[in-house]
Amino acid sequence: MEVRRSADRVDVVLNRPQVRNAFDAVLISELTKTFASLSADPDVRVVVLSGEGKVFSAGADVNWMKDSIDLTPEQNKEDAFRMSEMFRTISEAPFPVIVRAHGAAIGGGTGLVCAGDITVAAQSCVFSFSEVRLGIIPAVISPYAIHKIGAGEARRWFLTGERFDAQTAHRIGMIHEVCDDDKLDETIAHIIEAILAGGPEAVSAAKSLIREVDALDSIEQLQSLTSLRISERRATAEAQGGLSAFLEKTTPPWMTTGSDNAEER
Repeated sequence: MEVRRSADRVDVVLNRPQVRNAFDAVLISELTKTFASLSADPDVRVVVLSGEGKVFSAGADVNWMKDSIDLTPEQNKEDAFRMSEMFRTISEAPFPVIVRAHGAAIGGGTGLVCAGDITVAAQSCVFSFSEVRLGIIPAVISPYAIHKIGAGEARRWFLTGERFDAQTAHRIGMIHEVCDDDKLDETIAHIIEAILAGGPEAVSAAKSLIREVDALDSIEQLQSLTSLRISERRATAEAQGGLSAFLEKTTPPWMTTGSDNAEER
């Protein structure tokens, strides 16, 4: 795995092209530690997750999955939990995670797509929840996949293991943008530009708000939470700076601060 940093953007690149960027225990550990470390860095504004070589990711390494037969039941569960923790660490990172999907995202690779916040896919990319065709199930990725595509679509794609194209992935809500293969990086750059136009704290708080609101059912709870969150946010220095900049038709303070790094981006 490679980590490349340019100003407030970080690229995390899966680098096992010889096995189609399939993840084993080592890569799972590296990804978890990397996202945990980046989450503790307040200067990170956005992370792009991509794969080296011809495909984004073929998911879990089949040989690694097969070796689970040699584990005790407790070891087997702990091993699976570490994979689950990787997806959670990516999903709950305080910054936006953009997934750059090309070639194919299969099995756990679709899990990475669903754990991210925004996915841009090349027109030629194919997807599949292929686990049932290996006699297993998409268990640890299911919370993220069902959250993205809903239980109804999951009934089709989880149960058949069929491959589907980028347009279908877009239609069912799994990805946000489909573009020509040679426009992938350009499209991502535009999204990053939009993210960086927002207040750093506000973007992070907005991501957290989505998770909080999604977990509540009653209107009373939602009213209480959302009233609290906006009252807290509009009293912050960042919010006051942004509101003043709008009224005075000036540049928001976070854009002024970041202007020195504009050339690097």
